[in-house]
Amino acid sequence: MTLQQLNDVIAIAETGSFSRAAERLYIAQPSLTGAVKELEKELGLTLFNRSGKGASLTADGAAFLPYARSVIMQYQNLLDVFTHGKQKQKFAVSTQHYSFAVKAFVEVTRKYDVSKYEFAIRETRTQQVIDDVSASRSEIGILYLSDFNQRVLVKLFASNNLHFEPLIDCHAYVYLWRGHPLASKKAITFEDLTPYPCLAFEQGENSTFYLAEEILSENDYPKTIRCCDRATMLNLMVGVLGYTLCSGIICEELNGSDYIAVPYAEDSDNPNSIMRIGTITRKNTVLSSIGEQYISELKRYLSLAQS
Repeated sequence: MTLQQLNDVIAIAETGSFSRAAERLYIAQPSLTGAVKELEKELGLTLFNRSGKGASLTADGAAFLPYARSVIMQYQNLLDVFTHGKQKQKFAVSTQHYSFAVKAFVEVTRKYDVSKYEFAIRETRTQQVIDDVSASRSEIGILYLSDFNQRVLVKLFASNNLHFEPLIDCHAYVYLWRGHPLASKKAITFEDLTPYPCLAFEQGENSTFYLAEEILSENDYPKTIRCCDRATMLNLMVGVLGYTLCSGIICEELNGSDYIAVPYAEDSDNPNSIMRIGTITRKNTVLSSIGEQYISELKRYLSLAQS
């Protein structure tokens, strides 16, 4: 097994095609095909399903990919340290779209000279949060478990060698614009929401309801609009009187004061649910000092939010 073969596998997985991967790597496609076949023979595994439409990872390939990325990343780190001088310390977080996660990140970075560190925060899809931490692109991931998604996500954590640590348990809230017709209600029922579009974060073509960021995603919403970022969702709350379902923990400093969270009122047909927000990290790894500070800041902010 060589580093080049690992790079080959990563390129094919990312492009979905041997031909496009060969173009990216500036090598002939037959050479790439031969290198991957040699690797598969060495491993005793089939990493890719080949077809006329391209290449897709097998189950073994999907399990192999995070390790390949991790090895390549460590190799790049070695090069940075020993061929380009002292490497900047890196700290990255991948998270579902939570303003409190960004707020905690801001508070931590304020304590450091950012010119001497490489900081990154990625608000992204649920599967990408898992992939980033599994591949060591991010030290910490933030997402939630519920009765509905727990069985599926816990299996994903196990297969990616990840540990989930709860931070806080929340009931569902309806998050909407202060000018929304429902904003003055003390609690909002599923029936109240029927005339308005439910806003949800896009999770990709191959996603399932289990990867949804929004609590109560299993409900049948008559109107749904999907988007990819928090700013667009806030605009849609004003423009089309949309709403989303969340933990109720919002940061006015970052999102502004034009939006509020109203408790969701359950009924016999549409029960509430617990949203257990927590962190994921790679098993058997020790957090960096910055990672420990970030977790501490998250806990402090969430504790204040609940008080």
